[in-house]
Amino acid sequence: MPSTVVLLSGGLDSATAAALARHEGWSVYALTVRYGQVHAGEVEAARRVAAAVGAVRHVELDVNLAAFGGSSLVGDGPIPKDRSLAEAGIPSTYVPARNTVLLALALGWARSSAPRGS
Repeated sequence: MPSTVVLLSGGLDSATAAALARHEGWSVYALTVRYGQVHAGEVEAARRVAAAVGAVRHVELDVNLAAFGGSSLVGDGPIPKDRSLAEAGIPSTYVPARNTVLLALALGWARSSAPRGS
């Protein structure tokens, strides 16, 4: 059975990706990154999704992007409600380079021996 690493945030998109991978016959290795986000409920949801899809392994990794600051998602100011989509500029919820960091971590794990049998 082929293996895949799924970045599992606990949200709908990553839950769907994990479920589809499992449905298509992949062994799912789930990676959840606690990057300093203020919504800790996401991590608990990721645990439930990992269990539901039968993840071979679920790693929860701490990488504190809050140390860089600059985002309301990591506690630098309130998370805005009802922000207009037409509003110009970078939203306060943008975490600089978050997705790049997350993808690099997933790639590192995928290229290691961990997803091949641990």
